[in-house]
Amino acid sequence: EDTSVVSSTTAPAVSGTPALGGFPTTDTSVVTSAPETISSTGAGASLTQPITIGGGKNYMNISLDGLFALAYSSARDLDNIEVGDHDPQQRGFNARNIELAFDGAVDPYFEGFANIVFKLDNDNETEVEVEEAFMQTTSLPFNLQLKAGQFFAAFGRLNPTHPHTWDFADTPLVNGLFLGPDGLRGVGAQGSWTLPLPWYSQLIFASQNGRGSTGFSFRNPGDDGMFFDRITTDREARGLQDFVWIPRFENSFNLSDTQTVLAGVSGAFGSNETGADSRTQIYGADLLYKWKSSHAEGGFPFVKWQTEFMYRRFQAGHGADDSFPVAETFHDWGLYSQVLWGFKKGWVAGIRGDYVHMQDSEFTDDLDRQSRWRISANLTWYPTEFSKIRLQYNQDFLERNFFLSAREVESVFLQWEFILGSHGAHKF
Repeated sequence: EDTSVVSSTTAPAVSGTPALGGFPTTDTSVVTSAPETISSTGAGASLTQPITIGGGKNYMNISLDGLFALAYSSARDLDNIEVGDHDPQQRGFNARNIELAFDGAVDPYFEGFANIVFKLDNDNETEVEVEEAFMQTTSLPFNLQLKAGQFFAAFGRLNPTHPHTWDFADTPLVNGLFLGPDGLRGVGAQGSWTLPLPWYSQLIFASQNGRGSTGFSFRNPGDDGMFFDRITTDREARGLQDFVWIPRFENSFNLSDTQTVLAGVSGAFGSNETGADSRTQIYGADLLYKWKSSHAEGGFPFVKWQTEFMYRRFQAGHGADDSFPVAETFHDWGLYSQVLWGFKKGWVAGIRGDYVHMQDSEFTDDLDRQSRWRISANLTWYPTEFSKIRLQYNQDFLERNFFLSAREVESVFLQWEFILGSHGAHKF
């Protein structure tokens, strides 16, 4: 049984609950509670002790993760090419994710997690955001769990995860353009139920405010009060119809002692700000396959294939005060597919393909409404479980030229990371 498909933060979690900060599953075939990690000793042991306050059932772990990149691109305005807020944003040095994390036991009934992110913009000014801060239950009956606070929506594979766990230096196109540069997250509540079946099966249902840039395709007023060329309404919630509703259903199977498959479907449904009655629906499907050698050492060698597909139906209205001449319904879709090969202990090679199709419009000429595709290749070295160095090459192809002399863009990133404390090991 593979216990290392999904990276998750390791903490002294209450028995029967997943570790905090990880993907919201409790299946032992996809979530690890005792992960295999890279170690200079070869034994998978931690090189440092977690920074922990308290002990036993009352503890708090504190950690710091620094993620940096040196970037070159044939595009002078790299921030117009990259679609994620944590991606490299300019030629030269970038510091887009310096993460302070806390997790621990609140009491016998709840545990808590908080994630504060510091970012430096292109003018070296500091931005601070509360990426996640939530509490969740630890001992509900019938395999139930509740979560409330600010959290990433359980939509697909990548959205619920933090940038330091990603296999590539930047966000896939479909995630950034459909779910938003910062991912789909917000203040809300979530319930999950692990079904009593012979295999792992979980139902997840959440509701969030869906407002602002982290509700990108929903109640997002856009830049300068514009979204898809329409003046947005930026209204308060009128009722339940204005929240974002996010269901997910996932199943995992062990094909053999060395092979695991996890498949899931997700949805996100709510109103948007381009008209009084405009709605958005996003549907997603994802598949993960992992093979790990029966003679693996520290999780190596392994092969991991991950794919996500999304379809978005966006009703673009007349805008505030019916100022836009036409209402349109956009049918957009996109996907990414990536393969990771852990060919030697501490070394991982990866390749990813991205494509996004945006429906053409005679009336809407927006930078975010152009079809595009990308090929990425990278090589990552993990000296220990608390650091990594990654070299990545991207080639982007854009449908239209808004700001470049050519529609083809080449970029190279050198990324490095360090981890202090219990935010923990890279797991394979």
